[in-house]
Amino acid sequence: MKKFVIIGLTMVFVFIGFTLIAQPANNNRYANIQGLKVAYITKQLNLSTTEAQQFWPVYYSYLDELKEARKNNMHSTNALALDEATLNIRKNYYNQFKQILGTNERANKVFLCERNFRMVLRNELEKRRQQRGTPPQQ
Repeated sequence: MKKFVIIGLTMVFVFIGFTLIAQPANNNRYANIQGLKVAYITKQLNLSTTEAQQFWPVYYSYLDELKEARKNNMHSTNALALDEATLNIRKNYYNQFKQILGTNERANKVFLCERNFRMVLRNELEKRRQQRGTPPQQ
C-alpha cells in the first residue's frame, strides 16, 4: 500500500511538473522551476508522505540560508568566503536531513539531487536555445 501512495505522489509531482512546463512564458518561471525541482527531488529521494512533510520545510530553510550567504558575500573580496559559508550551511543541514531521511546515503543524496537537477535544467535550457537558434550565454 505504501508503494502505491509513493508512486501516486510521484505521478502527481511529475504531472504538476509537466503542466508547469506547458504554461505560458509570462507565468513566474522561478515557481515553475521550483515545482519541477520538488518533483525531481521527491522522486529521486523516494520520499514517503511523512518524510516529505518533515523534509520540505527544512529544505526551504536550507535554501533561504544559502540565499542569505550569497547575498552577504556577493561583494566580498575574500574569494573563499562564500564557499566556506556554503560548506558550513551544508554541514549543518546534512545532519538535519540525516535525521529525517534516516541514512547517510539519503542525506548525501539531497546535495547530489540538487546538482543533478541543475545539470538537467541547464541541458534543457541549452537544448531550447539551440532549437531557437540563439547563441549560448556565457
